[in-house]
Amino acid sequence: MNLLNVKNLRVEFTTPEGAVTAVNNLNFSLNAGETLGIVGESGSGKTQTVFSMMGLLAKNGIVSGSALFKGQEILGLSDRELNKIRAKQIAMIFQDPMTSLNPYMNVGNQLAEVLVKHKGLSKKAALAESVRMLDAVKIPEAHKRLKMYPHEFSGGMRQRVMIAMALLCKPELLIADEPTTALDVTVQAQILTLLNELKRDFNTAIILITHDLGVVAGACDKVLVMYAGRTMEYGSADDIFYRPTHPYSEGLLKAIPRLDIEGDTLPTIPGNPPNLLNLPTGCPFQERCHWVHERCRQDAPILDTFDGARMRACHAEAKQILETSA
Repeated sequence: MNLLNVKNLRVEFTTPEGAVTAVNNLNFSLNAGETLGIVGESGSGKTQTVFSMMGLLAKNGIVSGSALFKGQEILGLSDRELNKIRAKQIAMIFQDPMTSLNPYMNVGNQLAEVLVKHKGLSKKAALAESVRMLDAVKIPEAHKRLKMYPHEFSGGMRQRVMIAMALLCKPELLIADEPTTALDVTVQAQILTLLNELKRDFNTAIILITHDLGVVAGACDKVLVMYAGRTMEYGSADDIFYRPTHPYSEGLLKAIPRLDIEGDTLPTIPGNPPNLLNLPTGCPFQERCHWVHERCRQDAPILDTFDGARMRACHAEAKQILETSA
């Protein structure tokens, strides 16, 4: 069942220096029980994409396009209308759990508040359900943890509390914004395993935002690669990982450390992302691309569909890139 359908999503911010286009005509869809990974460097527009759907843009943000959730347009809804959807049907795990949790409230009260507000449960029933959800995200001695404050938890445990809070109302869509950034690799693996288990147990669709392609390797069904607010490549996780057809996807994959390849130097993508206030004519990736030619500097590539449901925005032939990345 199609759960979310985004078309021509555009997010602009008005600044004293001029208009900044953070998201430029983005298109993707998500079915129930699927996981979509949105990948790209910092500043590529990943977080602003989901903030626009959740009604969390800054005051100078302007959103246009369409985002249909279960057939209902959610862009432009008032806060009152969005509050009927947020937490209950669409929940979000923010990047830094320490700043997302209230340091002055114990964890039990923060969890119970969600159920009291959105489900109308009594405080006693809400606390009991909170214990069950903390158990579900594998927090030991969950009942004792209710009276603890956020600073008494480790980074991994705080992230689990955030996941538990997001899942209390059993949402149909869970948005995880860089959920493993501040965690060590062992805890990263545990969180990703947990998300997979929750998807299996609750049939929850997940949007996983990250700059690390390695994080989404075992978690995602689809991958959307973003750069300078635009889609560079979109397809199944297997296609993006094993058959990338865009130089940016290829560069991100080569920058992942691998145990099966010897070498002293880790390949990197040269240069820096472009200034969104002064984007170059043509392809935004041109200054960092080893496939660049004159056409790239003149004409912005169109996002084309090929090989079924795959999409890419590049003038270079897909076959050539596939041969070099193999």
